[in-house]
Amino acid sequence: MPRTVVATRYVTPLREGGSLPGVVEADDDGLYVVKFRGAGQGPRALVAEWLGGELGRAIGLRVPELVWADLDPGLGDAEPDGEIQDLVRSSGGLNLGMDFLPGALTFNRAARPTVDQDEAAAIVWLDGLITNPDRTVVNPNLLVWHGGLWLIDHGAALYVHHAWRDPDEHARRPFERLREHVLLPYASSVAAADARLADRLSSDLIAELVAAIPELWLPEDPLIGGADAQRAAYRRYLSLRLTRPRPFIEEVERARLDA
Repeated sequence: MPRTVVATRYVTPLREGGSLPGVVEADDDGLYVVKFRGAGQGPRALVAEWLGGELGRAIGLRVPELVWADLDPGLGDAEPDGEIQDLVRSSGGLNLGMDFLPGALTFNRAARPTVDQDEAAAIVWLDGLITNPDRTVVNPNLLVWHGGLWLIDHGAALYVHHAWRDPDEHARRPFERLREHVLLPYASSVAAADARLADRLSSDLIAELVAAIPELWLPEDPLIGGADAQRAAYRRYLSLRLTRPRPFIEEVERARLDA
């Protein structure tokens, strides 16, 4: 289970993303980038952030610590921006916080960075597994901090959960957006990464991560049902996505060799 921190001060908004996350200080004196439950993308973006980040951590990738950020809805009342006030007011309770990495720089291929080929392949593999469209040249969602690559912002991943339409069929599809992955030109064999990494994501681990999702982030869904049914849907979807042969491997290997 993640730690729970209590937000004590809204510091500043981060306007790069559409969800308007903010830097928040907490009762442990730490700073966190908080994704708010009341943002336009809704609580499912927080679920995707949690599952994508922790699955990445489980295969050995660098992900800032993720915490539950308990937020008083009045915390943003002193902010001059009415949009921020409304956002915080609609996000009382548990939100998702990510440890703030001071001085981190956005990954930029134009800077000719040194990238470990196997690490790049592992990141491409993860994004294929969780259907993450947001790791492109335009929107890399990677930070460089103390010489390492850190993964952030998985809120657009697992997009099947916005409709839960034909999830079993969706789970067995390739993922063509990997052709646009910012790290594909650096990656070693993604098929080799698949052989190294898939067994690290056990059914027990997936069940543990899904069980940790706060009830507040799983409001009644007209197609799937309540929180328990949604948890079962996440477990089944990820299990099918991990079933051999993984449906995205062959396509991304062709794209990698063409890159």
